Amino acid sequence: MALKERLMEDLKTAMKEKDQLRKSVITMVRASIKQYEVDHRVELDDEGILEIMMKQVKQKRDAIEEFAKGNRQDLVDEAKAEIDVLMEYLPRQLTAEEIAQIVSEVVKEVGASSAKDMGKVMSALMPKVKGRADGKLVNQIVKQFLQ
Repeated sequence: MALKERLMEDLKTAMKEKDQLRKSVITMVRASIKQYEVDHRVELDDEGILEIMMKQVKQKRDAIEEFAKGNRQDLVDEAKAEIDVLMEYLPRQLTAEEIAQIVSEVVKEVGASSAKDMGKVMSALMPKVKGRADGKLVNQIVKQFLQ
């Protein structure tokens, strides 16, 4: 089943079960997909939809930091719950150890030796972890390897 169809089916289920959180998250995702398709005059495939979802997870994580600074635990909890719903649609995320293993392989591949080689490493690494790892975490691990 295509991701768009799965989202529509899950939306129907959430509405029947009166699951407001799931309904609002799926509605938000579908609106973002529709907006992108209208703006760019394209039909998104599953990979494009996953990119939009990853972007929303990143936005939610950034928002959590800001809400925490403002002592808004209610909003932090809500954003975490929304991330949990979004993560159900994304591929299994790599652990820090798995990312470190991939980073060490890529560092050897490109012959990186210092922080100056960060761009080479990142450009070779990102396609391998795309959609399966948070970019900030990948960046931190690469920095550790190159120091």
